[in-house]
Amino acid sequence: MTDREVWFLTGSQGLYGEDTLRQVAGQSREIADRLAGHLPVRVKWVPVLTDAAAIRRVCLDATSDDSCIGLIAWMHTFSPAKMWITGLDALAKPLLHLHTQANVELPWSTIDMDFMNLNQAAHGDREFGHVQARIGVARKTVAGHVTDEHVTARALSWVRAALGAAELRTLRLARFGDNMRDVAVTEGDKVEAQLRFGVSVNTYGINDLVAVVDDVADAEIDELVKEYEARYSVVPELRAGGERHDSLRYGARIELGLRTFLSDGGFGAFTTNFEDLGGLRQLPGLAVQRLMADGYGFGGEGDWKTAALLRTLKAASADLDGGTSFMEDYTYHLTPGQQLILGAHMLEVCPSIAAARPSLEIHPLGIGGREDPVRLVFDAAPGPAHVVGLADMGDRFRLVANAIETVAPPEPLPRLPVARAVWRPLPDLATSAEAWITAGAPHHTVYTAALGAEELADFAEMVGVELLTIDADTELRQFTQELRWNQAYHRLAQGL
Repeated sequence: MTDREVWFLTGSQGLYGEDTLRQVAGQSREIADRLAGHLPVRVKWVPVLTDAAAIRRVCLDATSDDSCIGLIAWMHTFSPAKMWITGLDALAKPLLHLHTQANVELPWSTIDMDFMNLNQAAHGDREFGHVQARIGVARKTVAGHVTDEHVTARALSWVRAALGAAELRTLRLARFGDNMRDVAVTEGDKVEAQLRFGVSVNTYGINDLVAVVDDVADAEIDELVKEYEARYSVVPELRAGGERHDSLRYGARIELGLRTFLSDGGFGAFTTNFEDLGGLRQLPGLAVQRLMADGYGFGGEGDWKTAALLRTLKAASADLDGGTSFMEDYTYHLTPGQQLILGAHMLEVCPSIAAARPSLEIHPLGIGGREDPVRLVFDAAPGPAHVVGLADMGDRFRLVANAIETVAPPEPLPRLPVARAVWRPLPDLATSAEAWITAGAPHHTVYTAALGAEELADFAEMVGVELLTIDADTELRQFTQELRWNQAYHRLAQGL
């Protein structure tokens, strides 16, 4: 995030004279500085904008600057909005309209027309809002003073979403092999994904990776195994001198080779497929878990859409607590009044969501036809979270998000040798599952305890993708109607 910034734009006009514009600039800097104290990226203050040419130039420069993830705009005084049309029309970065003012309280006893002329955001921002609506600019509007925690929290959510959108625009994703045979939901239009989101998805033969894995030096493996033993509770059979230690070393070899392949190729996300392992002796488990913990996106069985979404939300949630992981709804606990979902995958759940120190273990997999793979085993930390799925609906992409409450497993799971999360979906399991299935959402998801509903909504708005939310207020009949309305809207919008 040290390389990312948002630009703070202030609108006014030359009518007020130089003295007033100097006051506008000073107060604008103060607002920008206050806001910067709450955001995880730099805030670049732009000199006050008073004419169409300057506005257009700033919007073009922001669009072409890779370090800029979006613009925050405030009309301090009255900035006639026709000046903003060509600039906003050229802008291809997210926009936050901050409807604020320099002062919190009005100076009732001293207020005069000079004060009124200087402090016209209530006037100017409405003009600005009209032209944004008139030309169809996707934006977020936040109203209130920057000393209000609600205002800064909403701005922060927008910045988080913008970080994810910026990552997605330049993301390179490597698929090792194709997707699982005969599976529909992991398919998708890669050309449309690159046009809509920016992500470039390309396939590599698994033995291209195997060649790099086989070339890893033993000394590198020695060092990585020491790291494993320091960070995790390694079972005795995998430790040095244990009867399965060679399996741990091969798991380390896969991790080192995979890291090299991804780093050298500039990839931020990847997929694997247990049906296509080539010369690999194990299905990558530990390697995938640790790469996810370092921010890489991943999707099992060739699921490139989930891999891209995971990397996006990893970027958006950088430095936040809670964790974000690849996930799959696996099985249900259907006891009346105690319904729960047990989420897991064959091996690949990210330790960023772990409640305690993971255990590094080895167990048979029963799928893939290879040696027993090493993996981290743990329970997810309790607390609020979301599971989010991305599906290709043929004429558009659809995001579906379910608010959940992660809980500790009601009983120990001594014979389940994988990382897992147990959660109570909102509003309840039946409504959640029926809504999810009605929406055609995927079985692979991104689980995030770091991001909330507002960041997801902001992200969907930025990239122009449909978002359906299942939460405590969801009622299935209304949700079904929303699906129909969305379908009509998106098909009409594509024809305009």
